[in-house]
Amino acid sequence: MGDLALDTAVESVGEGRYGAQLSRDWEIWGPMGGYVAAIALRAAGAASPFARPASFFCHYLSVAAFDRIELEVSTVRAGRSALSQRVQVTQRDRPVLEASVWSVAENDGLEHDEAVAPDVPGPEALSPIELLTPQRPSAYAFWDNVEMRPVHFRTEWPPAEPLPPQWQAWCQFRPTATFPSDPWIDACRSVVLLDVQSWPAASQHHAWREPHGYIAPSLDLYVAFHNPAPTEAWLLADGHAPVSGDGMFGWTGRVWTPSGALAATGAGQALYRRLPG
Repeated sequence: MGDLALDTAVESVGEGRYGAQLSRDWEIWGPMGGYVAAIALRAAGAASPFARPASFFCHYLSVAAFDRIELEVSTVRAGRSALSQRVQVTQRDRPVLEASVWSVAENDGLEHDEAVAPDVPGPEALSPIELLTPQRPSAYAFWDNVEMRPVHFRTEWPPAEPLPPQWQAWCQFRPTATFPSDPWIDACRSVVLLDVQSWPAASQHHAWREPHGYIAPSLDLYVAFHNPAPTEAWLLADGHAPVSGDGMFGWTGRVWTPSGALAATGAGQALYRRLPG
C-alpha cells in the first residue's frame, strides 16, 4: 500500500530542479497518470511562494518506469498575487510529462456558489468494493491506496446492456486520508481522483462487450481547484464520458465533499490502444 504524501514527495537537487521515486504501489497500466501529475504539482508547490494551487494542466508524453524521475520547474510569469510555472518531468532524458501550474496568493472578489452536488447516498450508506466483490481481487495496485465505495454496483458483470457512461464513487485515501497541514498535498487528492475517473466512466458504456480489447491512456489532464476540503476524508469522484469516437474519448469530472461543496473540476482526452492479441 502506498501513501500519497510520501510517494509524491520531491527532493531538491538544485535551483528549480527536483527528483522523485515512482512507487510501484501506484500502478495502473504503468505508473498511474494522476500519480505522476501529482508529483509534478508537488514540485511546483516546492518552488512557489504561494500556498494556494489554482489550476493544473499537463500533457502525458510517455509511460515512465518505476524508477527515479527528474523534474525541472521554471517560472513563466510571476506577479504579486499569482505565479505561472512550467514543470518538465523526464526519466533518463526521456520526456514523461509537461505541466503548467498557476498558484495564487490570498485575494478577494465577487463570490457565488451555485454548484449542485449529485443526489447520491453518502459514503456511510454504501459498502466498500472489497465487500461487494470478495472473490475479485484488485486488478491494479493503485486501488489498494484508495477505499472505494461505488454509488452504483452491479452483481452481474459484465452487464447485459450498455450502461450510462459515468462513474460515481466515494473515495478515501489510505493509510492517510487527509492532509490539512499542506494544501499542495491536499490538491494532489483531487488530481489523482479526477484522472482516475476517465476510463471507468467511458468503459461502463461498453462493458457488456467485455473483453473489448482496448485500453485508453490519457493524453492530457486539466484540473481547477475550487473549494479546498483538507479535513474531509471522503470525496465523491463524479466522472462522465459522453462522447467516444475516432479512436478517442473525452471526459469531464468533478470532486465533491459530503457536505455538497465542489472541491475541484477536471477534464481530459484519452486515446484508445488495442491490447496485444
